[in-house]
Amino acid sequence: MAEPSSPGDLPAHAPSVTASGLSGPLADRLRAGLTALGLSVPPERQALLLDYLGLIQKWTRVYNLTAVRDPDEMFTHHLMDSLAVVPPLRRQMAHRAASSAAPGAADGPAPPPAPPAPRAPASPVRLLDVGAGAGLPGVVIAICCPELEVDCVDTVAKKAAFIQQVAVQLKLPNLRGLHARVERLTAPYDVVCSRAFASLADFVTWSAGTLAEGGVWLAMKGRHPEPEIAGLPPGVAVFHVEPLRVPGLDAERCIVWLKKTQPLT
Repeated sequence: MAEPSSPGDLPAHAPSVTASGLSGPLADRLRAGLTALGLSVPPERQALLLDYLGLIQKWTRVYNLTAVRDPDEMFTHHLMDSLAVVPPLRRQMAHRAASSAAPGAADGPAPPPAPPAPRAPASPVRLLDVGAGAGLPGVVIAICCPELEVDCVDTVAKKAAFIQQVAVQLKLPNLRGLHARVERLTAPYDVVCSRAFASLADFVTWSAGTLAEGGVWLAMKGRHPEPEIAGLPPGVAVFHVEPLRVPGLDAERCIVWLKKTQPLT
């Protein structure tokens, strides 16, 4: 079977796994998982998450989007695993916004407050998911954080096309699928993330050209990757390793947060 070259080559009608009013066992499991994560997601967005899971299940049978094929494993290993990154990402973005909004401290007494100047609308935070595959975690982030602009890049055309189709079918204007090598991208992103993509050294080296000034890398890993951290190139620093607990998944997970300290050569 030929690989699709555009979203239009994908099947047009995938079944939804949602039920009216988000009732049923799968919807109950999702609500329980969100509660365990302390994650607030509106019901209409929960429905989109389940629709997305249904699309993965449907098209994996035809296009081999993911090696995980069991529906229960897809729910925990893909959906819940990706959802676990959303609260830390929201905290990081809130910290970033607060830091950028805080005025710089100055010596001596503070001057009288000036009248507020008109402010231009803030640009949306841009996130790049590298080696996105079926869109994990990029699509999940786009659904839960509609205020972010999310691009998912993959070198496999059918996977990038699938993400484009997800954006169309689920009406996600903040989501794009890109068929490209990350080394060839030049647009700046505030967050560059990956999940089960490559070693930390390769991840930051290949994607360095896409990281905006003041941006951060978010690498989803299993166990604490001490050997990978030791092998990072000069100019890259880890500023936090954040443990994750994924509801229903008995496995170690963490986020490695990184930043540039100097240009990479």
